[in-house]
Amino acid sequence: MSHPPEELQLVDFDLEQQKLMDIARTATARRAGSTIFHGDGLRQTMVALLQDAELSDHESPAEAFIHVLQGKVTVNGNGRSWDILMGQLLPVPPERHSVTALEDTVLTITVLRPAAIQEPE
Repeated sequence: MSHPPEELQLVDFDLEQQKLMDIARTATARRAGSTIFHGDGLRQTMVALLQDAELSDHESPAEAFIHVLQGKVTVNGNGRSWDILMGQLLPVPPERHSVTALEDTVLTITVLRPAAIQEPE
């Protein structure tokens, strides 16, 4: 996809949050996600996590942030943690980390894709 994409698509965040929460309620892992934007240099994913659901320990992307739209999560990194509340945004820690929902939560994860951060030749 090039930027700007030839066909722009509107994303209804309220509708997408409800849809993902409905899916999470019936999912074994108690979570659901969908990519809401995927461009040449940026990807944004919306994730619904039911209380106590987790995104298990994983590597950190080069540059990204988490924005909590509703609910509350804890991000656990290398010996440190952050509570993120509705309306708050946190850069993703530059280390392996996990995310646990402290209550039913919807968040977005915005990632700058590696190709976008490579220095021009």
